[in-house]
Amino acid sequence: MSVPKLPEIARNPLAFIAARWTPNPVTVRRATLAALVMSVVIVITGGAVRLTASGLGCPTWPTCSGDSLLGTREMGIHHAIEISNRMLTYVLCAAVGWAIVAIRAMRPHRTGLYRLAWAQFWVVVGNAVWGGLTVLTKLNPYVVSLHFLLSAALITVAVLTWQRVAEGDASPRPLVGKPVRQLGQLLAAAAAVLIVVGTLVTGAGPHPGDSSGEFTMQRIEVDWRTIAQLHADFAWVVVGLTAALWFVLRAVDAPTGPQRRSAELFAVLMGQGVIGYVQYFTHLPAALVDLHMFGACLVWIATLRVLLSFRERPLAEPGETPGAVSAAVPEPVGVGGRKPVDAARVPLADQGGDPLPVRR
Repeated sequence: MSVPKLPEIARNPLAFIAARWTPNPVTVRRATLAALVMSVVIVITGGAVRLTASGLGCPTWPTCSGDSLLGTREMGIHHAIEISNRMLTYVLCAAVGWAIVAIRAMRPHRTGLYRLAWAQFWVVVGNAVWGGLTVLTKLNPYVVSLHFLLSAALITVAVLTWQRVAEGDASPRPLVGKPVRQLGQLLAAAAAVLIVVGTLVTGAGPHPGDSSGEFTMQRIEVDWRTIAQLHADFAWVVVGLTAALWFVLRAVDAPTGPQRRSAELFAVLMGQGVIGYVQYFTHLPAALVDLHMFGACLVWIATLRVLLSFRERPLAEPGETPGAVSAAVPEPVGVGGRKPVDAARVPLADQGGDPLPVRR
């Protein structure tokens, strides 16, 4: 007895869609932006769950209570807040799925970008499982902290995907010299430490995430004010490095892109600093803490955009191979402030990258 052959849409739905629909670049860009926006929204709503003491509004996982996936209204407002955040995970999955479909249907097919889009999905799945672990461990502060860091990882992949949609697949061409790139990398490392220390402030602070009194909430055993002071110190380090980077970029006459991105990061840091100090001196009101979490997402996004502005991947022209260089570009500028030159006459190896064929 022969096994009936499945229709094409069941065997490979993404290929089926790609064969019949080609999205325009704007559609793909919007799809990846939607995934990025939802990556930030899930952080904000997750913070609201903890700050409203709704972390155990659903006391079990993956179900909400016993055999019930959604729980009941009788479980109260904390249950409603927690289950709403869980349901938003499906919205996030839908946004990421839409980005995957749009990227798969692009012409020409871009394997690297497609894999990056799928990486978002698997980070979402991993973070959802880790979120369940926070419930099963009764909101262990270290587990909760790592939950936020996994969200930062998701935002990182989402930003990279969004950026890469607007670029080509050629090897990256540096726009600034190596010393400037190293300063940017130092800035990114300091920003990452700032975010990690911020999660420790959360773990030691007065918002454990549950108000039922049924469990004794574990906290990080250190005075939260001490960790908050360390967090503020790192914030000033990041501000100082950002200001230094902006002045260096101006001094070497770098392209406007890196200069603008560093100025944007500085503005975001100033706003985040104001929120941080106000929440500290007002004893951490929940609304301001959640706003500060939103600001942390913006700081990290702005930091990534600074790093990504240091290089470019030109889009290939029709009929052109991805590695071909179709226009003259300025030589990377470093601390010496070298003048722009015709990239067609300077091998890319001399610019700090791999040689690329030049279209004559």
